[in-house]
Amino acid sequence: MFRFSQWILHDWNDEECVKILKKSKEAIQGREGGKVMIIDMKVENQKADDESIETQLFFDMLMMILVTGRERDEKEWAKLFVAAGFRDYKITPILGLRSIIEVYP
Repeated sequence: MFRFSQWILHDWNDEECVKILKKSKEAIQGREGGKVMIIDMKVENQKADDESIETQLFFDMLMMILVTGRERDEKEWAKLFVAAGFRDYKITPILGLRSIIEVYP
C-alpha cells in the first residue's frame, strides 16, 4: 500500500508539509511494504544545464509568490521526512525536473 502525491508538497510551507506527510504516514501505518510516493522537484542538481537551473529558480519564485511553498533541495526534503517521523527515503530523477521520491515509515 502506498500514498501518492504529485506536485503538491511544493505548494506548502515546511510546517504544512510535515502535517501532510504525518497524515500520509498514518494512512500507511501497519501495512507491510507501505510507503509514500511523491513526484516533485528536487533543486540543486549539480548536472543541470543553465536552462534547468533557470527553470528551477523560476518555479521557486512562483511558489513563493502564489502560495506559501517553495522548491526544495535534498537536505530540505530529508528534514521534512525526519520531522514527519519517516526513517528513510529514496529520490530518483525522472523526466525533466521531476523526481520520484519514495518515503518509508
